[in-house]
Amino acid sequence: MGALAFGQVGAVKGQSLAPYVGSPVPVVERMLEMANLKTGETVYDLGCGDGRILIVAAQKHRVKAVGVELSERLAKSTTESLKKLGLSDLASVIHGDLMDVNLSDADVVTIYLLRDSNDLLRPKLEKSLRPGARIVSHDYEIRGWRPTAVERLEASKREHKIYVYTVPESFAKK
Repeated sequence: MGALAFGQVGAVKGQSLAPYVGSPVPVVERMLEMANLKTGETVYDLGCGDGRILIVAAQKHRVKAVGVELSERLAKSTTESLKKLGLSDLASVIHGDLMDVNLSDADVVTIYLLRDSNDLLRPKLEKSLRPGARIVSHDYEIRGWRPTAVERLEASKREHKIYVYTVPESFAKK
């Protein structure tokens, strides 16, 4: 699931931006609701961990879901989980570095990264995503961007914050 949080930030290629921390399912469900998913859209979960976002996106919203996971162990186990749930037609996992993945077909990108990690990812999002795409971030804002929605949610005995951003026309590829 938006699997990156609470750790050291690394800008070295192939290095994890943070350790795996799964988002509580109520947060996952609300993140996807706030993304306002539509039929035919594609969700990318950067740092998908155990695939919670992929599973909910595919099962509940019936959209294509692509996870990106650096950990080979997590990528393999999540792929197996998707197969067991019969979701392989809608959801898949790319084992690799989220900074190397082509996001040009993403309608929604979900993340659970630290602020500094979001800072590293921001230029890629600005360059890769088309106007109207949404980015949904669990707990950490993307500095320099103005969210279109922010919501607080109580889950797992603590408050979580969800930020939604919509890519503006000004990011359109020149």
